Parts: sequence; structure tokens; C-alpha cells
Amino acid sequence: MAGAPSGPSVVRRPVTSRTGRCAVLYPAVAEAARRAGATAVGLIDVECSAGPGLLLDRVGLVYDNGQVLGDGSSPVQLSASVVGRRPLPDRSVPPVTARIGIDRSLADAPEAARSLRTTLGTGDPDGTADRGAASVLTASGHLQLLPGEVLDRLPEAVERVPADALPVVTTAWALARLSPAGRLRFLQRLGDAATGRPVAWVSAEGVGVAPAVPTLGDRRASGHSILGVAVLDASSVTAAAVGRCWSRGRMLAWLAGG
Repeated sequence: MAGAPSGPSVVRRPVTSRTGRCAVLYPAVAEAARRAGATAVGLIDVECSAGPGLLLDRVGLVYDNGQVLGDGSSPVQLSASVVGRRPLPDRSVPPVTARIGIDRSLADAPEAARSLRTTLGTGDPDGTADRGAASVLTASGHLQLLPGEVLDRLPEAVERVPADALPVVTTAWALARLSPAGRLRFLQRLGDAATGRPVAWVSAEGVGVAPAVPTLGDRRASGHSILGVAVLDASSVTAAAVGRCWSRGRMLAWLAGG
């Protein structure tokens, strides 16, 4: 099974890479919140292009094993497949108090919002899904969009999350754009941000791409990605591989217990 340019306006990447990320990020964000004991989270999505990773709690996620996560009443319903016998944890993402996107291709909020509606509404010629996507966007509150490089904007993004919420940074096939040294600097930036409060990091990256996340003995460039959850505080990083995924999140296998 196969694993899945900056400019003046929002770059519209393939829809499958965006919708699939919700299916893998949702259970992992819920797991990160559980491990950190958080009752609220602030989502910080890296290389988001204002994608639905910022709205993962506001869409319905239907898996082919019969599980439903997210908002089952949402006008936007996304689907994915579960591989293996272990079900996904039946756990909800806590209330989201901030939605912050970092992307070097972001131009401005109106254009980013249009991109989001286009992404969620693609494939619906009568416009029903587009209207549903617009209602999800409106109901989710203000999106804070930070144009620029993640290494530059990450500290500011963490600071924007209210003090009573856990900052959860998500990277879905974003770190491959950085050099190996840049990935280590990303982890260092996370550690710096966690000196005054816990910070969580949820990653869906190729094998060996996300520093500190175990590779489970898998080979690099093996065609799938590792789903990682890390919780950082002032003195430590606790990271675990909680799953594998294929086809940019359209198929996933959950590995973590508890």
C-alpha cells in the first residue's frame, strides 16, 4: 500500500491529503489530551492551508469498522478505513478554545476561508456540501492564521492558546519539507515552548521523519506513515507511536492500548 511552493495565495493541495488527515489526527489529539490530563485544547496546525485539521472536532468521521468519531450531526462527513483488529479509542477531543494555523502559503483569512470551503465541499455540484462546509466554519469560531515558516511562528502560536487549554501542535506530512536539522530545530522549538506549560505534538509523518517518535522497527520509505503522540514539559519529552496510516490518512491501524 502506498503512503501519501509557497506563493502569494493559498496553495490548493489534493483533497485526499486534507480530508484524510482529520481521520488520523482526531483519535490522536484525543489521546494526547488524555495523556496530558487536559480538559480543553488549542489546535495549532502546521502547513495547514486552512485545511480541516483545524476543524477536526466539527466534522463527522465515519470508519468502515462501524465507528463514528467527531460530530455525527455535522453537515460534513468524512470516511476512512481501519486496518487490523484493534478499534480506535472511543474518546472525544475536549473542547477546542483556539484554532491556529501556520502555513507559509497563507495569504489572508478570507482567501484561507474560501480554500477551506472549497476543500470540504469538493465533489458536490449542487453546492450542498459547500454550504455545509461554510456552516462548519462559522460554527467553529475565529481561525487565527499565521503566514510564515513554522520555526519562526511556532512560539507565537503556542502563546496564543489560552492558559487553561493544552496547546496541541499537529503536523501531517509537513516535516518532510524541512531538512533533518530543521526537524530537530522544530522539536527544540516545541521544547522551548513547553518550559512554562505542557505542550502536545501529534504527528502523521513518514517513518523516521518525526524526531523522538519511535519507528517501531519499520523501514524508512516503506510506503506508510507513523502516527505519533508526544507530550513535552519543562524537563522531558514523552513520545509514543500510536498507529500507522496509509494513503495520506485514508487508512489507519491503531496500535496504542488503554
